[in-house]
Amino acid sequence: MAPRLRGIKEISSERAPAPPQAHAVPSGVAASLRGVTRSFGFRKVLGGLDLDIAAGEFVALIGRSGSGKSTLLRALAGLDQEVTGSIAAPGPVSVAFQEPRLVPWKRVLANVALGLRAADPVSVARTALREVGLAERESAWPLTLSGGEAQRASLARALVREPRLLLLDEPFSALDALTRITIHRLVLSLWERHRPAVLLVTHDVDEALALADRVLVLGDGRIAHQAPITLPRPRDRDHPALSALRLRLLTELGVPADSTQLTPVTFRSGMPSRIPWAPPRSELRGPTD
Repeated sequence: MAPRLRGIKEISSERAPAPPQAHAVPSGVAASLRGVTRSFGFRKVLGGLDLDIAAGEFVALIGRSGSGKSTLLRALAGLDQEVTGSIAAPGPVSVAFQEPRLVPWKRVLANVALGLRAADPVSVARTALREVGLAERESAWPLTLSGGEAQRASLARALVREPRLLLLDEPFSALDALTRITIHRLVLSLWERHRPAVLLVTHDVDEALALADRVLVLGDGRIAHQAPITLPRPRDRDHPALSALRLRLLTELGVPADSTQLTPVTFRSGMPSRIPWAPPRSELRGPTD
């Protein structure tokens, strides 16, 4: 399939100039960005950002509140028409958001099959529901689903289209710790089976370390730091290499080293606060949007 190349128009109060030339996609790359910029009023959130995501690569994106993580994801999804620069993605792109965004007046099976271009969309959707463990809930109404079930349905709806690039915008943040662990395992098994490239936006440093092949830190409108992770999955969070990387990532996020020594750290309004206990130490999180 020929690459889908998207040049994004510049917005001007005087005139709309011709869109920039979309750049060629390097071989083996699922998504490529060059000089991507987005401003809100006088505030520049993305400033000439460059990024390549390899085919089949699992990438996690972290950053401080308001750093532009979701803005970058929306640009890749084609949902923000005021981004300037060049974005290229050779294949289908699917998105799973923090909220499952299921249509409440359609049953689960119909939600997954909605808009699906296939000879037998219902059969394809039913197969996707089996993959995420929701075969017995296909006739349920969305409002009767638990949080974990709703996110499974959202994942089925995203993956049923066989995307080359899967964008995950904090889809686990509203889940309790035990459900989150279960969904993490499900996402990894689905990723290993279908092998899309994945960009996961998250505030949870441990989540990024557990899932990703590469962790990116977004700061000052660009990729301020990136760290590949070569340890096999499932990963031991207390592995010395992960402990060192965790400290480095938190430092990049502006978290003082002594804030990570005694207990997990959460953030409220950008300020760290202690919590006495968190199951199974997976609640170490970065600043919230």
